[in-house]
Amino acid sequence: MAERRRGGYFGFPLIYKILIGLVIGIIVGIAVGPAITAVKPLGDFFIRLLQMIVMPVVFFSLVVGAASISPVRGVRAGGKTIGFYIVTTVIAIAIGLALANLFKPGLGMALVGEGVAKEVTAPAMKDVFLGLIPTNPFAALATGAVLPTIVFAILLGTALSYIKGLKVPRITEASENVLRVFDGLAEAMYKMVRWILEVAPYGVFALIAVVVGTQGTKVFGPLAVVTGAVYLGLIIHYLVVYGGALRIWGLNPVRLWSGARDASITAFVTRSSSGTLPVTMRVAEENLGIDRGLYSFTLPLGATVNMDGTALYQAVCALFVANAIGMPLTIGAQMIVMLTAVLASIGTAGVPGAGAIMLLMVLQSVGLPVEAGSAVAIAYGMILGIDAILDMGRTSLNVTGDLVCTSIVAKTENMLNLDFWRGKAKAKA
Repeated sequence: MAERRRGGYFGFPLIYKILIGLVIGIIVGIAVGPAITAVKPLGDFFIRLLQMIVMPVVFFSLVVGAASISPVRGVRAGGKTIGFYIVTTVIAIAIGLALANLFKPGLGMALVGEGVAKEVTAPAMKDVFLGLIPTNPFAALATGAVLPTIVFAILLGTALSYIKGLKVPRITEASENVLRVFDGLAEAMYKMVRWILEVAPYGVFALIAVVVGTQGTKVFGPLAVVTGAVYLGLIIHYLVVYGGALRIWGLNPVRLWSGARDASITAFVTRSSSGTLPVTMRVAEENLGIDRGLYSFTLPLGATVNMDGTALYQAVCALFVANAIGMPLTIGAQMIVMLTAVLASIGTAGVPGAGAIMLLMVLQSVGLPVEAGSAVAIAYGMILGIDAILDMGRTSLNVTGDLVCTSIVAKTENMLNLDFWRGKAKAKA
């Protein structure tokens, strides 16, 4: 198969192909000017591919993610782990929203696409909570209703996890078979995402070329603001949230970083929490002294549900898109962004670029669907052009957060060798 080739086009890293498409799009857009709109259908084609995949990815991956949340090794340790992951994700989104409101990326761009733009307003909170429950989950999935689809997927995954543990062989076997089907479908969706991302360099080229050709070089400033806001947020989250949590439980943040360095750097380079998992598990035992019985559960779970960096990125980028089309989000709409990003983090796959796919869902939840030819699609294309740069930082924070949580839970459960933290045991660098 083509993707297995070691050389040639498919052997060339996708990140570089996207960056090349971005650079060529900028150059061609400047050189050609408004006439570059002739390549717009190529960008629309790419956006339609993304639209095709987003709901299946959300549904199947959330079912599998929710089914893995019921811990086998102790309800207490599992509850602590899940609680830590959820609380830090909420804080990460709050940091992202605060920075986006402070720096206001995209404000004043006033991107224009096809169709008539609609004002973005938040529904009443009672309608939001009632709307979480789908009257017809299949209709919600078919129409792209994000929040009810998320809730149904989580409930279905939780139910599968529960009945899998029953002592009735027939029910246990049936639930395991259903879960295998969903797991297989989720993996198939991830493969399709990888195929679609092979089109990304051309889609990014077309989307960026049209923006630069029609808007000029003034678009570069807002993208720099987005990148700066995301990385500032990631640094704040590590130093304040993770550092503070470690201090509260009597652990040294500097020692954590020293022990986690290999995993954090690997995540930065590979942009994959799942791909980094073997390294993360190695440093947990060899560098941080965490009991294997704990980290073998918490780290794979974290690679699925702990997406602090991704959630922070989605908050900043959602406000950028809204500002760029001239429709800043209200406080109520920003709360919906927070709710959607927290729920989405449960099912975000730990593979490169997954956060950008989930961003489609967050935008949809606040009335900003990414439709071919729309101003939202143009703004989303701009984000996609720099997504690899953002993905490196957010994935590194995700993996580091997994180790922070695991270290804290291990100490509370007496499953942490403190000699590694006192310098009495030799950690492997």
